[in-house]
Amino acid sequence: MNRRTDEAPLRARVPGDLERPDRLAFGLTGRQLVILAVTGLLLYSAWTAAATIVHPLVFGAFTMPIAASAFGLAVGRRDGISLDAWVLAGLRHRRSPRRLVPVEGPITPAPPWVNTTAGAGDRLPLPAPLRLPAKGITEGGLIDLGGDGTTGLVAASTVAFGLRTATEQNGLVAGFARWLHSLDGPAQIVVRAQRVDLTYLADRYLAAAPGLPHLALEQAARAHAAFLDDLATQRELLHRQVTVAVRSRRGPHHTAHAATEAVRALVGCEVPARVLDGPDTAVRLAASLDPSGSAAGSRFADGSDGSW
Repeated sequence: MNRRTDEAPLRARVPGDLERPDRLAFGLTGRQLVILAVTGLLLYSAWTAAATIVHPLVFGAFTMPIAASAFGLAVGRRDGISLDAWVLAGLRHRRSPRRLVPVEGPITPAPPWVNTTAGAGDRLPLPAPLRLPAKGITEGGLIDLGGDGTTGLVAASTVAFGLRTATEQNGLVAGFARWLHSLDGPAQIVVRAQRVDLTYLADRYLAAAPGLPHLALEQAARAHAAFLDDLATQRELLHRQVTVAVRSRRGPHHTAHAATEAVRALVGCEVPARVLDGPDTAVRLAASLDPSGSAAGSRFADGSDGSW
């Protein structure tokens, strides 16, 4: 009897909100209950003070927008965060200085004889010190975040998932799910699509072609260089750069161990991966801060596939 090898694709259930706060009462969190309770107490105090001079319908008409705003602030969400935190972040951004400079200490004010005004009473504010979340990169390649701990970066490659059989796909999904379940701290997977320039490779093939030991090899090198030039002209080639970041507040040793375990789990899923050292971490951070991809484009000019 032939045994059927086709299996249905495996779906691994992984908790999506590991840091979701606990629901205390009525399906609301403690933060939401505090916002609603404080608003209710304030409205009740206002009604107690104005009950003898304000009609209930008039008081309700004035307080209904306040209650609705408090309810929306408590239960609403925007960009994946609670609405009250989003509003506080907006107010903090509004009040924060716009001009930042990378200095160690406080900003020295300009001398009085320097004209820094556009008109009467319109003196330009001094720039504020630029405070980045990362304090530096350790010798082991970890990103020092100060009070937030350290972060380790893992460079990973991609997997041709669609070319695998159903059994192989189920094995990859199960292995990836086991790694997600094993996480005991924050982790982030960043995928960046970057343009690939094949001009450098084509020039290298053309430069090395005359020195090849056989004429057929020289012709093959020139044909391959022409193929690369034609491919770059007709198509926009993209390369996906995958970076896994793991963070821990338990010390650099725990972060390094978490990064090593991530590599071990990904390799078990047939995903080539390695922990980035200091220079590679600096290059990867510089590439992530360059939207145009020019910093990372030079990374692939040496003929590497960019996954490492």
